[in-house]
Amino acid sequence: MNRTTLSLIAVATALAAVTGFAAVSAPDPVDSTATAKTPARLPVERSSLLCPAPSTSELAETVYTSFTPAGTTGAGTGGAAELAPSAAPLTDTDPADDEKTTDEDKAKDDKAKDDEAKDDEAQAPAADGADAKAKPFLALKEPGKPVSGTKKGADAPALVGAATGPLAPGWTAQQTTTVTAGDSRGLLGMTCTAPGTDFWFPGASTDKSRQDYVHLTNPDDTAAVADIALFGKEGTLKSDTGEGIPVPARSSVPVLLSTLTGEAEPNVTVHVSTRTGRVGAVVNATEEKTGGDWLAASADAAPRAVLPGIPGDATSVRLVVFAPGEDDAELKVQLAGKSGTIVPSSAAEPLNVKSGMTASLDLGDLTKGEAGAVRIGPAEGGRETPVVAALRVVRGKGTDQEVAFIPATGPVTERATVADNRAKGSTLTLTAPDKSAKVKVTASAGSGGGEQVVKTYTVKGGTTLAVTPPVPAGLKGSYALTVEPESGGPVHAARALAVTQDGVPMFTVQTLPDDRGMVSVPATKEDLSVLK
Repeated sequence: MNRTTLSLIAVATALAAVTGFAAVSAPDPVDSTATAKTPARLPVERSSLLCPAPSTSELAETVYTSFTPAGTTGAGTGGAAELAPSAAPLTDTDPADDEKTTDEDKAKDDKAKDDEAKDDEAQAPAADGADAKAKPFLALKEPGKPVSGTKKGADAPALVGAATGPLAPGWTAQQTTTVTAGDSRGLLGMTCTAPGTDFWFPGASTDKSRQDYVHLTNPDDTAAVADIALFGKEGTLKSDTGEGIPVPARSSVPVLLSTLTGEAEPNVTVHVSTRTGRVGAVVNATEEKTGGDWLAASADAAPRAVLPGIPGDATSVRLVVFAPGEDDAELKVQLAGKSGTIVPSSAAEPLNVKSGMTASLDLGDLTKGEAGAVRIGPAEGGRETPVVAALRVVRGKGTDQEVAFIPATGPVTERATVADNRAKGSTLTLTAPDKSAKVKVTASAGSGGGEQVVKTYTVKGGTTLAVTPPVPAGLKGSYALTVEPESGGPVHAARALAVTQDGVPMFTVQTLPDDRGMVSVPATKEDLSVLK
């Protein structure tokens, strides 16, 4: 009997065994008239966050705050939430230079060290990748109470973090930097980002008066490769160096936008995508006369967008919009203020946005003393064209000005949280673009002590409600705010943090998208009929 015959007999025997098992163990026929079960809503079991290197100024002081809301059931016990320095330091050099080796002796020494390290790792107990790389800078121990840490100077590294178990659902971290002098002076705040593969940043610039860096942070143990594309008012800006940017494992790479193109434009849309791996991406923007702040990614492209959190004393507001699809957009621009929704005089005509081109509209001091939100959507008779958008907002006058950026953000569907709120200087804005809504706001315990406080607000349809948020009883340190819609229409939220320094009204605005702490898990059951 040859080998082919034996192989056929073996395969036939295996199939018979599988078929026999399926026949014995097959479940009863499925009732086609049965109603499908609604997917269960369960808390996530793991969350990841990335915080870029905060500043290159020696005068910088950065406060990090980590927080997970309390009250999520079914998330298990134990767990951890830690932020640790990335393994590789932040560098302004070309990432490709890291791969060049010119010293043969050094290479041999490095190989010997690698061999020793491998031997040490073989003798050490196994650890979970990222968590084993560096000692945590900030570790959260329990839900409902934030923890904070401070780093001074220019050597603060990028941070990579993960949360597991009951600390994962809704985990958030805030990075707030104060720079008292220099071009980057101001209050720079951002919510640390989750890693992804696709980001849009309308509102960036390659103008000579700006220095905008895209920070790419890789949380994983394998290298990532990213592409950066720039779009101006006439379309794609020519670039020979924006493709195939390597981001080494567990490292952060800043890329100066003006080095990617020779075209200087005041309003640019940046598209970051990855060929391999994933990164956290955010833009650090610095202006000559108005300081700087972080520009977070816009919400996913959609025909309608809400940009909440414009301070009532804003002296200049600029809207920047980009249409990433194949169709042009004709948009109606409105302001949702304290009393209702209006079309400001500066936006009397629809805003035309050509496909693949960046459009901008200067709205001036449109809030007129009342906090508000910009709403954009199809003009009358216009088509439903997805767009991404952001605002550049300025407070103050003359030499005492400060800038911040507000990206379009989605509604809070279940829950959203922002950390690093303080006893003074925090403002919460809630915008209900359509129907009225009832919202529960929880002020957590303080990082150094205090008791949580809960307050409920009603936001009328088509308006923006700006409030000084509740402060925990006996507050010590900073605290977190959690927003949960209870009834009514969708709500978009933002938090502004303001500090006056030497007459400059420093401020930063963070939007509050849904924290996605809960996910839908479809009901499943064993079905061995697939083996027939």
